[in-house]
Amino acid sequence: MRSARTQSGLRRAGALAAVLWLTVLSGCAMVEVRSLGPEQYIAMKRGDILSTGKLSTSTDQTIRVAGLDETICAKTSLDCIDALGRAKEIDVDRRLAAMAEISMQLAIAQTSPGDKQWNDAQFDLWLRAARYSYAYLFYSDRPSSERAFEDRQTQVRDYYNYAVQNFAVALFRRVQQTGSDKIAGWTLPVDSSSVRFAGNRTQPREVLPASTLSFAGLRSPYRRDGFGAELVAVLDEKSAADALSATTRSPAPRGDAATGPEDHDNDDSGSRGGLSTRESRASRDFRRATDPNAGPVFSEMPSPSLTLLLRFNGTTLEEVLTTQVATLVVYDPYRQTSVELNHQLVPLAGNFTAGYGLWLARSGFAEQSLRTLFGRDRGIVRPHIYLMQPFDPGRRVILMLHGLASSPEAWVNLANEIQGDATLREHFQVWQVYYPTNSPILVNAMAIRNAFAATLKNFDPDGLSAASHNAVIIGHSMGGVIARLMVSSSDDDLWETFQSQYHLDDEQIDRARDRLDPLFDFRPVPQFERAIFIAAPHRGTPFARNRLGRWVSNLIKLPVTLLSSIDDVLHYATGSEDNPSEGKTRYVPNSIDQLRDNDPYVMAAAGLKISPAVQYHSIIARRSAQGPLEASSDGVVPYTSAHLAGAESERVIVAGHSVQETPQAILEIRRILHEDVDELDPVKLPGRVNPFQPIDPPPLAPSLPGRPTSR
Repeated sequence: MRSARTQSGLRRAGALAAVLWLTVLSGCAMVEVRSLGPEQYIAMKRGDILSTGKLSTSTDQTIRVAGLDETICAKTSLDCIDALGRAKEIDVDRRLAAMAEISMQLAIAQTSPGDKQWNDAQFDLWLRAARYSYAYLFYSDRPSSERAFEDRQTQVRDYYNYAVQNFAVALFRRVQQTGSDKIAGWTLPVDSSSVRFAGNRTQPREVLPASTLSFAGLRSPYRRDGFGAELVAVLDEKSAADALSATTRSPAPRGDAATGPEDHDNDDSGSRGGLSTRESRASRDFRRATDPNAGPVFSEMPSPSLTLLLRFNGTTLEEVLTTQVATLVVYDPYRQTSVELNHQLVPLAGNFTAGYGLWLARSGFAEQSLRTLFGRDRGIVRPHIYLMQPFDPGRRVILMLHGLASSPEAWVNLANEIQGDATLREHFQVWQVYYPTNSPILVNAMAIRNAFAATLKNFDPDGLSAASHNAVIIGHSMGGVIARLMVSSSDDDLWETFQSQYHLDDEQIDRARDRLDPLFDFRPVPQFERAIFIAAPHRGTPFARNRLGRWVSNLIKLPVTLLSSIDDVLHYATGSEDNPSEGKTRYVPNSIDQLRDNDPYVMAAAGLKISPAVQYHSIIARRSAQGPLEASSDGVVPYTSAHLAGAESERVIVAGHSVQETPQAILEIRRILHEDVDELDPVKLPGRVNPFQPIDPPPLAPSLPGRPTSR
């Protein structure tokens, strides 16, 4: 019995040995079938060194096919990359993609995160990763357009963009710390002829990778997928609030309205009939509070977005893979949408949120706007215009005016959405006004008109560009009231109100007219062709005269120089300037006073005619959808005050007074702007002369090695 079992076991063992022997002789590999779940499928298709920290399936397979997995590529090394380069039997696309990813793995592994300065060997690794990626994208067997839907090309593009991003930031840090941009074995010319920094600066103070920045308060970041590293250049060390307050002097005490040293050499009192010292000084101070020539009235974006390319020299694959010359080319993503590389037109990457978000996050506006409202130090005394991108003569202007106790932060999502909309970004540039909301509305309206005109004159002195025509003005709350004044004619209505309020005769009015005429006599700003009013109390609001409104009004302090100057001009008008103590001190209303529904100026302004050349729209909020529309309110402004007859459109949204922040209001504004683009498409205006005439474009830099052609 045992013998039979033993013999049976021996037969089975012999059969197994025979099978194994035949398998070895046949040289066949055993194949198994395994099903992949959705997570495994995505990991196999998309997972790579950047997303998982491990080499992609594609690179692993390439190494195995080359027979290098158990030898020279058992560990990641430069020798492995070189060996793959010599494996000519493997498709060149496949080899270059694997070489780019392995180089990226080496660069990441041998570069510690943080601000520690890199050595030349580390820089070389990142340059290699960028170079292999560049070669794959533009010098392999197939053009990039044929691989548009391939996951592998997207991965390799990301290797290039990430390598250039990290290389550029580290190189800038080296320059800042050592003053040297030299890397052993490499020549790195720079071409920045396509960009212009604010204030004609030649170099930023800080360079940040846009991909590392995220912002609370922004609903969505906007960027354009494409080729190149997305960066933010920080130009100013100070916050926007600190930079602005540094340009103004602290208010002088009452009784000394001087805002700066006396200018006796330019005193023109003699030419004005021998004005008194007090009246002359009052005129000067009033002028300084409202005149754009009294100080800077605009700033271009101090943290512009940039896109950087590394262009490797060579016209063939072999030349590109062996070159040690790479040109750093800097682009403005607002003005450049594509680049041509080796006869291939590719989209240029761009980030349209990071620079704007960083500027607002560091601005300090929230505190400063309140300091201004209550007349504290380090506030502002006159309007300032912020350009959200470097001035572009080919784009029309959208001018935004915030409301009471606010700042450009009120427009954070609207401005971001406009800049993120490709069509609107192509046609418009956003300018935001930051103004002192404690000042009387008429004073701010005059000063903003002057600042807007001065800003346009600075960039477009002849008024020939698109930026000087067909602008759009958008105002929220008190900013909406000012926006309406900007597109209206005053005629004599406001002068009559002034005369009635202060009981002045015709002779006294004539004396005051020379000083106050810019306040009460104005015409529509000719550049505006469209206006959008958001929750604007055109007829005032009862909120401004209730107990809370009166309490807040009493806390508001006017700029001392402005208060004393207007008071002195009024003394001059009444003939009491030589002995002001005998004259009656005149009350100067602040911003909240001029929002009361019974304020004489509000009632007069409500009747001013809007220019027939301006199309206007209303966006109105109501806190509840219940009840009659005419009886509704947003909690601050009643519908009857915000409604304007003759509007091109009126959109009522269930929301509070800060309706400009809601998605519904932003979508409505985008709808209006898209319609505006359709109506004013230059193709539809054949009679217009050069509607998009550029202004003295900067000359191109001399040709540099490897410089690409851009469009």
